[in-house]
Amino acid sequence: MSKRDELIETYAKHIEEKTGEAPDMDLLREVTIACGPSIYQRESGTISAGDTDELNRVRESFLVGKLGLPDDETLMGGIQKVIRDYGRDNPRKHRPVIYYLLVRHFGKEDVFV
Repeated sequence: MSKRDELIETYAKHIEEKTGEAPDMDLLREVTIACGPSIYQRESGTISAGDTDELNRVRESFLVGKLGLPDDETLMGGIQKVIRDYGRDNPRKHRPVIYYLLVRHFGKEDVFV
């Protein structure tokens, strides 16, 4: 099993444990691949839920840039909901999990599959 496949399995477990839903593995794989090599580094592979600058980068780069969503107040609300769903117990969240949950939240699965 490749390192990426191992990470995808970890991400799937997080999604299942935190949301109670079985993840769409095809979507999770595509979202993870879209993250590129950042998933292999501790700093770039995670998102600090308490860092406003980092959350703004998620909004600008991923939600607006990648998903093509309009830049309005609903984006930060969606980010906060996803962070609550993931759980606040660990301030560092896996980037692919956050992105996957955002894709599902905003109904933008068609961007990936």
